[in-house]
Amino acid sequence: MKEKISIQWFRQDLRLLDNPSLQRAAQYGHILPIYILDDANAGEYALGGASRWWLHHSLTALQRSLQGNLSVYQGNPADVLKNIMMRFDVASVCWNRCYEPWRIQRDTRIKQSLEKRGILVHTCNGSLLWEPWNIHKDDGTHYKVFTPFYRKGCLNANAPRIPLPKPKDVHYISDSQRQRISSLNLLPKKRWDKKLDSHWNNRHGSVGEIGAHQRFKIFVDQGLDRYKDGRNLPSKHYVSRLSPHLHFGEISPHQLWHTVRNIGHDENIDHFCSELGWREFSYSQLYYHPDLPRRNLQTKFDAFPWIENTKYLRAWERGKTGVPMVDAGMRELWQTGYMHNRMRMIVGSFLVKNLRLHWHHGERWFWDTLVEADLASNSASWQWIAGCGADAAPYFRIFNPVTQGLKFDADGHYVRRYVPEISKLPNQYLFNPWEAPQAILKQSRLNLGSTYPKPITDLKDSRKMALEAFHSLR
Repeated sequence: MKEKISIQWFRQDLRLLDNPSLQRAAQYGHILPIYILDDANAGEYALGGASRWWLHHSLTALQRSLQGNLSVYQGNPADVLKNIMMRFDVASVCWNRCYEPWRIQRDTRIKQSLEKRGILVHTCNGSLLWEPWNIHKDDGTHYKVFTPFYRKGCLNANAPRIPLPKPKDVHYISDSQRQRISSLNLLPKKRWDKKLDSHWNNRHGSVGEIGAHQRFKIFVDQGLDRYKDGRNLPSKHYVSRLSPHLHFGEISPHQLWHTVRNIGHDENIDHFCSELGWREFSYSQLYYHPDLPRRNLQTKFDAFPWIENTKYLRAWERGKTGVPMVDAGMRELWQTGYMHNRMRMIVGSFLVKNLRLHWHHGERWFWDTLVEADLASNSASWQWIAGCGADAAPYFRIFNPVTQGLKFDADGHYVRRYVPEISKLPNQYLFNPWEAPQAILKQSRLNLGSTYPKPITDLKDSRKMALEAFHSLR
């Protein structure tokens, strides 16, 4: 007689600590831990290239933690689970909920099918501090503005649960018909991804659960006490860089929340927690607006006169716009799979306002190049910067990349790192080389239009045209 087992279906929770569904599965003693790469149901939201690189290494790390017992598959999860149940006596299937619309639909169908077969299904919350449907106004409607969502909704709701320990006395088993992680073909054939290794696998941490906690500890020790103001300085290490670890569930928001709250309450800790709250707000928007990645929340922007210009778009993607702060941000993204938060606002504003290209272009580029490409955060953030989302920055708020550079990269370290061809310019002209006297350009060995591009658009004129386009909506 076969031993009854429980399936732990790992998804965006690639960790052993604080894993609610793993705790439920552990009640059955024998666990088959699985991961299924599902590109079919994902459709256009199948993982982008940078995210696939991260997933490969995260699964490898989880495999080590499970002492080689993780079974991976590729295909439709309904078919994979059906095949497993033909060969194992399955008592239950456990997973932590995901909130992307396509996953909700898929998981609902799978749960109904399993329950019809008499198999227990346990779904848990392992990704969010608060479930989206639990945070609402007194009249039962959902919040559309962040501050009351977080201050009135979240902070007045039940406190986030205490993180759970790693399950004890668990017997993990593996499937003889599983695939190798390498067979998922998550790594690109042309190994452009090798440049990411030095950025993410170093003394500050590594991909996977152990590295996530190492990176978090370094942030708590060295960055948290300056977080509120320091998070605006792209050359400094005052941000956590935990977003990919959070997205893939290598560390949970509950672990972050309770660790910093146990330290105390000051403006830096409160601001860090509010950033976790912004992540919750993004998921709330996606839950209540499943078409968030494609449709403007403010429908008046459906009539906005966007421009189609492939030349502009390619220059922006490659970091060759001739505007140093924009180019530095885009090159950081290409070289590391990550971009500092302040820079995301600057490059986003430049795309949708100075270039007047649709925010969809930015959303898709980030989807493919960010290691933490997250449907909720990516969509909500692009709608925010474009002015068409919930509680969005007004469209007429246009970031000036020159003044942003002078304010947040005053010593020029960030720009010089990612745009080395202008590194010899004095700070006075580092962010606006087109205004430098010819003698300064010659002394700095800079030939605009050759060694570094001239600006593809005039900042002042493009700002004026963007405001005129916005006013036309009235």
